[in-house]
Amino acid sequence: MELRHLLYFKTVAEELHFRNAALKLFISQPPLSRQIKELEDELGVLLFTRKNKRVNLTDAGKYFKTEVDAIFARLEESKSIVQQIHKSESGELKIGYISSVYQSHLADVLLAMRDVFPYIKTNLFEIPTLMQIKALEQGSLDVGILRAPVHSNQLKVQTLFFDPFMVVIPDAGLKFQTQDNLAAYLKRSPFIFFNKDFAPGYNDKLVEICGRMGFKPEIVHEANNVHSILQLIEAGLGVSILPYSLRRQYGHLKVCFIGLENIPVNTEVVLAYKQTNKSIALKWFIEHYNKPEEALDD
Repeated sequence: MELRHLLYFKTVAEELHFRNAALKLFISQPPLSRQIKELEDELGVLLFTRKNKRVNLTDAGKYFKTEVDAIFARLEESKSIVQQIHKSESGELKIGYISSVYQSHLADVLLAMRDVFPYIKTNLFEIPTLMQIKALEQGSLDVGILRAPVHSNQLKVQTLFFDPFMVVIPDAGLKFQTQDNLAAYLKRSPFIFFNKDFAPGYNDKLVEICGRMGFKPEIVHEANNVHSILQLIEAGLGVSILPYSLRRQYGHLKVCFIGLENIPVNTEVVLAYKQTNKSIALKWFIEHYNKPEEALDD
């Protein structure tokens, strides 16, 4: 049995007409009939009934058509995967990330990746979590670095780390002896934060933390990235509550970072991607982004 036998059978089974099937296959009708007869002889079954110029599938033929359709579908999928693998060696990798993650690690991973995939072009997009989820589902991003929750049954999600929160205020030399003193200061301070529609999960965390400290925040400025929030704080326009990991990235700014040890609220940073994406470059990126930074040279 050869692949052409299956193709000929599939076409006749779809057309239920030998001449039409022959035209579709660009062969004459007699060779097609011989190929179908060879297939039936090899299987030892009758696949078609022919009566009054009408062609129908037997029960065995109907079952065999289902199996043959699955074989051809698997072949098409394999072709697509092979093409993906080929493109991943010399194509592009589209990476989404949120502004509030430590980007030095991302740069280190991309530098290491360049040695393994010298012909890969990497495209970086700073995109908020909700937009990343949509882009990943639609295939316009290959992988995303974002914050949970990720509500999508199309995406595979891997935890990177859990990030606690901290208070960020202008660097004015203020000292707070207790958390109650800090809470009193924050209660009368204007807050700078992400827009609720832009980052609803983030906004909920802010309100929860303030609620635990005994007040409701007065949000007077909103921004769509963490850089702007921190610049506004540095300029003395307000305060905020942000993930702890930002301290490492923005320690040079004239702001003061204050931990919230007694409030165990954190945010989960994750990688998200489609499992159907078989790019070997994507697989490499996922494995190495999960590694500690000191392991990248291994």
